[in-house]
Amino acid sequence: MTDGSTEATSKWLVLAVIVMGTFVTVLNNSLINVALPKLTAVFGSTTEKIQWVLTGYMLASALVVPPSAFLGDRYGYKKVFVGALTLFTLGSFLCGVAWNDTSLIVFRVLQGIGGGIVMPVSMVIIYRVIPRAEVGTAVGLWGVASMAAPAIGPTLGGYLVEIDWRLLFFIGVPIGLGAIFFSWILIQETPSNRELRWDLGGLVLSVTFFGSLLWALSRGQAEGWTSFFIVSLLFVAFCSLLLLIWVETGTERPLLELTLFTNPVFLLSTLSSSFVMVGLYGGMFLLPLYLQNVQGLTPLAAGNLLMPQSIAMALAMPISGKLFDKIGVVPLGLVGLGLVGITTYELHLLTTDTPFSWLDEVLILRGLGLGLCLMPLTTAGMNAVAPAMTGRASALGNVTRNVFGTMGIALFTTMLTDRQAFHNVRIAESLTVGSDVAQQALNMLSGGLVMLGGDGFNSSGGAGYVLSMMMAKEALSRAVADTFFASALPMFLALLVVPLLRKGKV
Repeated sequence: MTDGSTEATSKWLVLAVIVMGTFVTVLNNSLINVALPKLTAVFGSTTEKIQWVLTGYMLASALVVPPSAFLGDRYGYKKVFVGALTLFTLGSFLCGVAWNDTSLIVFRVLQGIGGGIVMPVSMVIIYRVIPRAEVGTAVGLWGVASMAAPAIGPTLGGYLVEIDWRLLFFIGVPIGLGAIFFSWILIQETPSNRELRWDLGGLVLSVTFFGSLLWALSRGQAEGWTSFFIVSLLFVAFCSLLLLIWVETGTERPLLELTLFTNPVFLLSTLSSSFVMVGLYGGMFLLPLYLQNVQGLTPLAAGNLLMPQSIAMALAMPISGKLFDKIGVVPLGLVGLGLVGITTYELHLLTTDTPFSWLDEVLILRGLGLGLCLMPLTTAGMNAVAPAMTGRASALGNVTRNVFGTMGIALFTTMLTDRQAFHNVRIAESLTVGSDVAQQALNMLSGGLVMLGGDGFNSSGGAGYVLSMMMAKEALSRAVADTFFASALPMFLALLVVPLLRKGKV
């Protein structure tokens, strides 16, 4: 680099390459979410088995986050980043040529290993390339990839799956190859230390802890939280966590640098951003369920309705990054979390016939709030650690947020099921067969079916079925509203933490 302008151009080109690599890994998962029914039909599989296309990727990507910092410190972050992208791209190609559901799941695990390493390693490279005074802007731009991909994923996935399901995986191959090529050319290698030795105890215990915990959380509702299988997994997770803390705090070069949590700013930053992830993951789970099962939209139509929220989030992220470099985390955190908390609370007003115009307004404001607060909260913690520790801080922060997000989905799934059962009972009690309201509803529905050409006997039976479906839909709508009320609480908890991050200002 010969001058300042060349150096400035170089660092933003590196950032563009990192954004490309992050984008392709996030896009793939958002494409697959809408394709599970199609994949079930194509392979003649079961819903339970095909869910491992998602679960296998999630577990693999979570398990490789803890050793990602060690790999970067030992071999160089450029090599690890390029290697992870290569593994992900190869996995994408193999998924596209999968011949049955088992092979698809195996190749998705391969994808997950590569994709899981990309996120924490890419953040470290940003901190090595971008000066601290501009890192907020850079992380904000990098965060656009995390939001733009989910914005277009459901819609694009809906189109691709109608053409050929294999395109869901093949579409990432050229993007991945481009990211690999430009990463190898533009990114400079970081210092490496081949003398570092594996913390085998920490590796085994971290894999055991995160694997058993995330597996239990992802399967708890289906298997039953009190089932022997889930209780055993949670017991293993608890014991391995205690051993992990004991081993890692007594090791000179631990796999997970748990002592970083003694840094108050890093601890509060990770805690507040993890609370945000709980609310974010909860919304990602609840909104498609409400739109498809209550409002009756197709997956494609639901994706189109949710797109403005993701676009608002993506647009707000670079703005929040620029503002973070100037005014720090506290104002952005207060405004962003306030918006998210209020709009998430407003979603408890959802009914079976909520107008889409109102829902769009609330979701766009919610997206703006998330875009304003999410990256500044993460960046504040990263800025509070020594430059040499950014790799370990990134790995520790990412795995913590993943666990909180997964716990949020598990918690809200259980709550939704319980509240739906509660409302089913309440509605049934208030609408008994002999009540005037029930008789009026049945008569009206029977009359409508007769006008459509049915006979009286069949129309009466059909009316009873329609009424039961309407009751179930109403119960689900009320349960979704209750769960949104609960999902606002983590946002308000994070709001209380933000004023304590004053020392996180750049």
